[in-house]
Amino acid sequence: MAEFTMPSLGSDMDEGMLQEWLVRPGDRVRKGDPVAVVETAKSAIEVESFETGTVGQLLVDPGTTVPVGTPLAVIEPAAEPGAPEQPEPGERAKKPAKSVTPEKRRKAETARPVHERVHERAHGDEGPLIRHLAERAGVDLDTLHGTGHGGRVTRADVDRAAAAPRSPARVTPFARRLARELGVDLSGVAGTGKDGSVRAADVREAAPGPTVPVEPKGGSEVPVRPPQDRRPAGMREAIAGLMARANREIPHYYLSTTVDMAAAVDWMHERNRRSPVGERLLPAALLLKAAARAAHEVPELNGYWADGHFAPGDGVRLGVAVSLRGGGLVAPVLRNADALELPQLMADLKDLVARARTGRLRGSEVSDPTITVTNLGDQGVEAVFGVIYPPQVALVGFGRVVERPWAVDGLLGVRPVVTATLSADHRATDGAVGARYLTAVDRLLQNPEEL
Repeated sequence: MAEFTMPSLGSDMDEGMLQEWLVRPGDRVRKGDPVAVVETAKSAIEVESFETGTVGQLLVDPGTTVPVGTPLAVIEPAAEPGAPEQPEPGERAKKPAKSVTPEKRRKAETARPVHERVHERAHGDEGPLIRHLAERAGVDLDTLHGTGHGGRVTRADVDRAAAAPRSPARVTPFARRLARELGVDLSGVAGTGKDGSVRAADVREAAPGPTVPVEPKGGSEVPVRPPQDRRPAGMREAIAGLMARANREIPHYYLSTTVDMAAAVDWMHERNRRSPVGERLLPAALLLKAAARAAHEVPELNGYWADGHFAPGDGVRLGVAVSLRGGGLVAPVLRNADALELPQLMADLKDLVARARTGRLRGSEVSDPTITVTNLGDQGVEAVFGVIYPPQVALVGFGRVVERPWAVDGLLGVRPVVTATLSADHRATDGAVGARYLTAVDRLLQNPEEL
């Protein structure tokens, strides 16, 4: 038996609020499955199970704030290989199967209604078009009764099933309570949780704006403003505390260089011209990949300052600073970013940013970055000198790619350039190491085909 505890989702996190459970007692979970949503001062984050097994007892109610390390639930270990499988809760134990002779099987089949036998033979014979239509419409073919010849499922059957109103497969208790408070009709909410379950984040996404119609006991409908989200103020307080600590404890030094982006931009445009729309790159992908590769080449900047000494990171876990719509920021992690192919890095970046801004990050995606990049180019900023996120020892900044007069081989022309900056911890490295890092970033961007 193992305890699932409130995890630490950052060096500045001392406590968290259990926002909602994504599992119930009796549910089977695997290591890495999301089991709860925890709200920190910065964001709502899905936390994963540390064990494979069955959810036993839930120890903390949604809405409760507890310190890091507090037991939240009990996970009962999975059965040992070879052990008899336990029945699901409420399911009767299966009796050993009796031996059935071919003669008995033939008689039993003959005794079944003809329409059942015909439907069973026809089911599964649907053509590729029907299977494609069903998949696109989210219709389970196993649940349909076919009206075609021999019981086959037709296109009309799929269309009827797709048009029929469907209630969500499951709604978490916190999401159901939140839906009542915000006046959200759950029948129209698409669930993004496990097996299509509706979660609190889905309800908030479907909430109808700043005022919510509520049916009071008196009868008439009045608009009631939902409770103010206190997270922005808490986030600002958490960020202020962490940055004050960083400025107080870390002896920063700062370096910058201007990188000629002509080769990188030309290569990117040519690649995008030959690539499907979904695989096209933005300059941010090249900048992040160069930053990650340089961190691999200069490992003195890729790690943590802890207990009075530098501890190198196990691989490059690139934190990417993401500004949130309500204010503040989070820095989800691109794991092994130095080894990701550019299209995959671009896809992972889009996914992380989208989920960071809708409160759907997982705990493993916000913990223990080894180096962080902040890119404010899309905000029009040309240079950014950031504050290091402890216990990291470096932060990389990129500004906007701008056109500037630039001399190449003695000839003056207009070239796209970007300012790359480095904030580093003088306890772990000195300026020579930082200069080596920025030189590596420049060299990699001059050879984008090697990224």
